[in-house]
Amino acid sequence: MAVAYPRKFQNAIGARDILTQVVRDRDIHLVTLNRYRYSEQRSCKDLTEVIEQLNGQPPELVRDLSHHISDEARHAMWLTDLLVELGANVGTPLGSSYIDEFDRLIDREFLNAEHNLEDGIIAALAAINVTEKRGCEYFSAHIYVLKQAPQTEENIKIRETIEKILPEEAGHVRWGNRWLGQLADKSPEHRQKVDQAKRKYAAIEQAAFEAGMDITLGAELRRVANLLEVANTMPVWQRPQYLMERLPQTLLAPDLQITRINAVERVWKRDPQALIERFVPMFLNGLKGTQDNRQKMKA
Repeated sequence: MAVAYPRKFQNAIGARDILTQVVRDRDIHLVTLNRYRYSEQRSCKDLTEVIEQLNGQPPELVRDLSHHISDEARHAMWLTDLLVELGANVGTPLGSSYIDEFDRLIDREFLNAEHNLEDGIIAALAAINVTEKRGCEYFSAHIYVLKQAPQTEENIKIRETIEKILPEEAGHVRWGNRWLGQLADKSPEHRQKVDQAKRKYAAIEQAAFEAGMDITLGAELRRVANLLEVANTMPVWQRPQYLMERLPQTLLAPDLQITRINAVERVWKRDPQALIERFVPMFLNGLKGTQDNRQKMKA
């Protein structure tokens, strides 16, 4: 059975590299923690929608998902308590959202009556599993980086909170692997469906992850390239409709424009000189990255 692991940002920058920079800047660190909080909180809603669509069948999966919601709610509570104690914002994060982009790229009706229930369950489990893997990767990297950082009271509190969350997130990954493995073992056809779902949702998760990270020049074109990668995991007859439904918003990317404006305002208020010396060159360098990727594809 295929194994899908999260890839690095633009296949070059790992979680530890990113979080090393995050932890150095308190404002960005708190924003990142609030994004964790929001993702945990939002997953309760998304998992509840899956349970409602299952409508009681199979009862074992409904039970497991109910426990999963309980865990995610507890994680959101711990992170909310931490952020309030640190005097940080606990509102909805501004700008590009990983979880919103993931939802936009998937078929939210995969468990409706028009689809085979078992196919829908495979899709739902594959989608849950790949996002949990990303969470484990970043929580693990965050703990590692905080252990290397100055051992201030605040950093210790943050690390201890994440250390409480990580084992349960790892348990969610193992749970998803077990369910998918059991379904794959039913028949060669089931194994093929599970492998296809893993490839599809791994591509969707990577596209959503990069959309939430990349605000530099040319990001819209890189989003289109990722959208094409997702479409290529689908049967040929499904690709045109999928692309036509999502291509306009991918190109216009209103969330991306808002994120760019917010980033410029934040840097300008803190350090106008840094805007010219560091932020603008970083922004313009994104176009070079797009051109380099095109050259690699042609080669």
